[in-house]
Order: sequence, then structure tokens, then C-alpha cells
Amino acid sequence: MAFFSPKLGIDLGTTNVLVFLPGKGVVLNEPSVVAVSTETNKVLAIGAEAKKMIGRTPDSIIAYRPMKDGVIADYRVTEAMLRYFMRKALGKWNLFKPTVLVSVPAGVTSTEKRAVIEAAVKAGAADAFVVKEPILAAIGAGIPIQEPSGRMVADTGGGTIDVAVISLGGIVASTSVKVAGNALDRAIIDYAKKQYNLSIGDKTAEEIKITIGSAVPVAEELTMGVKGRDLVSGLPRTVEFKTNEIVQAINRELREMMNAIRKVLQETPPELASDIIDNGIILTGGTSQLRNMPELVFRRTGVEAKLATDAYYCVARGTGVALKHLDTYKKSILSKK
Repeated sequence: MAFFSPKLGIDLGTTNVLVFLPGKGVVLNEPSVVAVSTETNKVLAIGAEAKKMIGRTPDSIIAYRPMKDGVIADYRVTEAMLRYFMRKALGKWNLFKPTVLVSVPAGVTSTEKRAVIEAAVKAGAADAFVVKEPILAAIGAGIPIQEPSGRMVADTGGGTIDVAVISLGGIVASTSVKVAGNALDRAIIDYAKKQYNLSIGDKTAEEIKITIGSAVPVAEELTMGVKGRDLVSGLPRTVEFKTNEIVQAINRELREMMNAIRKVLQETPPELASDIIDNGIILTGGTSQLRNMPELVFRRTGVEAKLATDAYYCVARGTGVALKHLDTYKKSILSKK
């Protein structure tokens, strides 16, 4: 049975779920959003379909994210979401239960780990493993993690920034801080409210961040017309935003993210710290694609930072590599607890 068991790697993120099928690559990339009917408590839509409903639903339907800060906030809904994504990735004619490898944040507790494994098994996995995100991000970024040399990875997603120093296939020092992409979006929403009396939604805030945002002030600013609702008159209006305003709006959150990186550097043994100065810090995850992020890391730590190729897909790719070499990685990084 196990011989025919298909394998799936799942990057179970706060904002998006990516499913990796060995031999095919990332076959699914959808928002981790579920729409539930408040009257019948039934799941109505999952993924991209449910995301369209955010902020636009009647009172009887709520669209929300069952994952909060990288861990399961709503168990039942997460299980339904996993079942849906697994079925969608494998196709409905698949008769065998898959072996599933799921990513979890570095600071995850053993109870949270068990919750992820249980949810995956209940959703139809034959066997489920969890691996810490920075390890998968490092594997996906092509870092030789089994070498006796210190490598540092900062994986920034929607809910958390996971920072770890890896040597000999294990994590030497790490931290997980619950400030990342979503917190930046919230900061932009607050700024629009305070500065312009303009009410904007999460989706618009994310668009502003991606289109004109930057981690450090820039000489040539980008501008963007932002539509929202005037909090005084209650009517729609458009306001022009500039890059450096956004830098200012997200400054506090970025500082917390940089403190996470500094904290891990401070806890790193001297031998490995010198390796990190040579190798630099590798940035992975969707939020690390914010303009000038490597520059900000360099300014705050004095260590060169590089954005990994396809930073957004690193963790998902890492699950694929780990699945391929399951026996090699079983000893050092997989925990079935």
C-alpha cells in the first residue's frame, strides 16, 4: 500500500496554501481562506473562491482564515481545507492515501504540531510529518543544510517571520515572531485612517504594499491612487499615496521583524556567526519580496542579505526535496510526535 502512496508537500501558510507534488512541482497555490455559513455551520467555499468573498459577504456567511500566525486557530475548518486541497491536488480518481509533509513555524509547540498531524490524517493522509519552516525554506533555497557550516534563513510569510541558524541539518538558534506581511497590511490600513480619514480593506492595503511599498526610504518615489471610503462623509474617494509614506507606516512592524533577526544572531555561537558573515543571510517567503528588504537587513545587522530565487516558493519546494529524500531527512528533521 505504502509503495503506491502518492506524496504531497504542503506549505500551510497563514495567507496561502501551496501544494507540491513531486515530479510536477507546485500544483496548487490558493489563499488559506474558508467561507462558512453562520446558519448551518457548513463550509461553503475554500481557497480562491472564498477569498473573493472577504469583506463582501452578507451577515449569514463569514469568510475567514482558519490559520492564525502560522498555527491552527480553527481545527474543524483547517481539516476541511486540507481535505479540499489534498483532493484537488491528487485528483478525485486517486485511490491511495497520500504521505503528507507539512510545514510549521519554528516556534511551534508540540501540541500545535500534533494538531497539524491530526488534521492531515483526518483529512485523508496515510502518514503525516511536520517540518519546521526555516529548514524547508533553506532546502528550497538550495542551501546545503547537512554541511557543518552555519547558514541563516529568514522566512517571512503572512503571519510570522521565522529566523533560524542551521548547521548539520538541524536548527542551532531560532525564533518565530508573529509580525509579518499581514501586520504590514494592518499598519497601512491604520495609517490611511489616521492620516487621511480613509477606510480601506485588507486587499487594498496588500496592493499598496506590493505596488509602491519599500523597506527603506527611496529617492525616487512611486505613487498610487487609492480608493476607499471617507470616514467623515461616508462617501467613496481617492487619495494619492507615495512610497516613503508607506515606509513610515510600516516602520514599527519592520523594526520588530529586524529585531527577530538580530536576536537570533546574538544567540549564535561565534564559530557559526563567522560562517554567517561569509555566507550572508538568505531571505525567503512572500514578504521578503518587499522592495529593498535585503538593504534593510544589512542596515540593521551589518550582515549582507540576499533574496532567494523564487522566494515565495522556497518552503513548498523544500517540502518536495524533503519528500524525495525522506529517509535522509527522517533522522534529522522529521518529528512524528
